[in-house]
Amino acid sequence: GLITGWGSPPLTEEVFENADRLRIIAHSAGSVKAKLLPKKVVEKYIIPRNICVCNAPKAIAYNVAEVALGLMIVVGHRLFDHALNVRERLIWRDRSIPREVKTINGSIIGIVGASTVGREVIRLLKPFDCRIRVYDPYLSDEEAQQLGVEKTSLEDLFKKSDFVSVHAPLTEETVHMIRREHFKLLKDGAVFINTSRGKIIDQEALLEECKTGRILVALDVTDPEPLPKDSSLRRLKNVIITPHVAGNGYYGAKKIGEMTLQALEDFFAGREVKNRVDFKRYKVLA
Repeated sequence: GLITGWGSPPLTEEVFENADRLRIIAHSAGSVKAKLLPKKVVEKYIIPRNICVCNAPKAIAYNVAEVALGLMIVVGHRLFDHALNVRERLIWRDRSIPREVKTINGSIIGIVGASTVGREVIRLLKPFDCRIRVYDPYLSDEEAQQLGVEKTSLEDLFKKSDFVSVHAPLTEETVHMIRREHFKLLKDGAVFINTSRGKIIDQEALLEECKTGRILVALDVTDPEPLPKDSSLRRLKNVIITPHVAGNGYYGAKKIGEMTLQALEDFFAGREVKNRVDFKRYKVLA
């Protein structure tokens, strides 16, 4: 068996040529596609040798989903603006900030991508009195029913949602999937959140819409990272940016360790490995 993590180098053909007894790769992190296992290696060694590859995306999803939900509350309620006013401007209550702020209760929440993180966000939203609508071309009607959500088109989601939260994986299909025409569909005062990957959105188009001041935005990811110091996005009052930290947190880190150890125990005991990567879905893997 082989345990890998975020700092692991790509597994080359040379590795597999010298490890013919390798039967399981336990990746104590999220994606195995981007760097760890190139497609050529998967096709030449992983699939033919039936090597079990497992990872722990759900562990990271717990942290990211919690941040996404938190941003909905903080941005919707304008809490960051109020906190800055009290600390930096010494203003107790800014009358220019409306009292009728966006709340999750009573809102339509649009989820882009029923991914592992997207599904965890849906679970966290269940106690709220809100409608959850999802855009994901790979989500079946049966799965949508099980999740208790409404399937919709990307355009309709942007047009009708009060909050839009992006959780789609970064693939060839999703690069700049969210473009100028989508941002223009957002309601005045809508909240747009991206904790997935910066390249999924057309950042210049987002900047253009942000400059109108009519939407509220929270980004944990940008393109590129770090965001250039002279980027206009850094200076807009209706934009909150954090440095790709949504996945951080003790709970998720602990769960990664637990999932990795459980996968190894299950594999060597001849039991099913629950978090095994399905390489038949390579195209849509993050």
